[in-house]
Amino acid sequence: MLDGTRQPGNAHGQPRRSDTASTIPVNGLHLAGPAAAKSTYAQILRSSAVVGGSTLVNVLIGIVRTKLMAMLLGPAGFGLMGAYTAITDVTRSVAEMGVQRSGVRQIAEAVGTDDKLRIARTVTVLRRVTVVLGIAGACLLALFAAPVAELTFGNLEHVGGVELLSLAVFFNVLAGGQSALLQGTRQISDLARVSAFGAAIGTVVSIPIIYFFRDRGVVPALVAVAAVSAAISWWYGRRLKIASVKLSYDELRGDTASLLKLGVAFMVSGFLMMGASYAVRIIVLRDSGLSGAGLYQAGWALGGLYVGFVLQAMGTDFYPRLVQQINDHREMNRLVNEQAHVSVLLAGPGVVATLALSPVLISLLFSENFVPAVGVLRWICIGMALRVITWPMGYIIVAKNRQAAYIATEVAWTVVYIGLSWLLVDAYGLAGAGMAFFASYVFHALLIYPIVRRMTGFRWSFDNAKAGLVFLALTGSAFLGFELLPSGPAYAVGLLVLGISSLHSARSLVGLVGTQHVPKFILRLLSFVGLIDRRKIELP
Repeated sequence: MLDGTRQPGNAHGQPRRSDTASTIPVNGLHLAGPAAAKSTYAQILRSSAVVGGSTLVNVLIGIVRTKLMAMLLGPAGFGLMGAYTAITDVTRSVAEMGVQRSGVRQIAEAVGTDDKLRIARTVTVLRRVTVVLGIAGACLLALFAAPVAELTFGNLEHVGGVELLSLAVFFNVLAGGQSALLQGTRQISDLARVSAFGAAIGTVVSIPIIYFFRDRGVVPALVAVAAVSAAISWWYGRRLKIASVKLSYDELRGDTASLLKLGVAFMVSGFLMMGASYAVRIIVLRDSGLSGAGLYQAGWALGGLYVGFVLQAMGTDFYPRLVQQINDHREMNRLVNEQAHVSVLLAGPGVVATLALSPVLISLLFSENFVPAVGVLRWICIGMALRVITWPMGYIIVAKNRQAAYIATEVAWTVVYIGLSWLLVDAYGLAGAGMAFFASYVFHALLIYPIVRRMTGFRWSFDNAKAGLVFLALTGSAFLGFELLPSGPAYAVGLLVLGISSLHSARSLVGLVGTQHVPKFILRLLSFVGLIDRRKIELP
């Protein structure tokens, strides 16, 4: 039974301290500064709720957008859109030179020092560099449109589309720079609004384009969505009143060099991750054609739909907080353990639900033509389960700015992922791509833990290790049920595991944050099934 008043110690069994966050006024606007250390479970949930709220809006809009596009384009057209999206992502990862993520780190560090001049200089340099890099990236893709089209599609039929796609790269780089500014200053609510409004307006703009032009409208639709995102993020970025500052040429050059130097590791990481995704799509495209690529794109989109909300919430607020504690290894380790614990509890029910209801969800979100994607989707789901567990540890390397270690781990993961995809797609077809994704994160987990253990002395807390094992056991049970049992019993097992996972996560989260942070209807449900003691909490 839970009494709703549990106050756990930190990762090392020490009591918590006050969590009241300080703020730094800049031209009348208060930026979130470093907070004193205490249990951040409630803060993690608040941030997750804000980001998750916008993500829920995105998911609902995405369901409508994806359904309409799947119906209008079919598997082949959906595969074409996935290929163009992969080209955009790879080009952007190179063009932005890692400044989106390095900008977050630099701004968060500046905010942590309460140095208004340093904040203003960092923001000014970030804005200028972003515009230059956006133009450079667009020109780069337009210049190499022919070889990129031939590498992706095996012919030059889509050269014009790739050239037009350069505009999407420009707008995406601009949007990324403004998002870095909002994230670095921890304007989480504004960042959530940018995401939600961008998804809504982007959908309103892009669907008519696809409706009237079908396959020929795919690239214009991607450009329109990118332009909307850039406009909205720029508008919210301008609302942040940063002091004006004049920079000399030497100051501009020095700060730009610092930003880009820090961004190199992020650029390499982004390129490797997007490049790996691009390479796997090419492997699937060569093996199964555009229809197979469309099925893979559907499985990938659905498999990462719910987990994406957890990981986005993690990166949005967790990373800046971790950067502010880079010299306190004990505090960093505590933050990582708490973030991983909450992320596992939040992700568990969503991953199991996607596994258990995959045919229904695919038919609902796409169409009956996409049901063959169920096999690859289930493998992607268990890979996503491992990703949720390993990602918080990876942020230690990023926050500590250990570029060599960061790049080495990313290169190793990329080689393993692409190599396994090449082997397994050839052997098992489309499902092999999902198998490769899962296996790559088994490798990543075994690789990353000893590195961060050596770097900061990190180790899993007992509660966190237990939560992770329960998460993997439940996810694995649902997966094996569908692999080993007939359809009817498999669904029964999946739904049973979903119920257990949902109740376990809700009960555990109540125990971590206390009943005052939990919606009343969840408390009533947990009380009704006997997982919390009604006498220990205040319920109407």
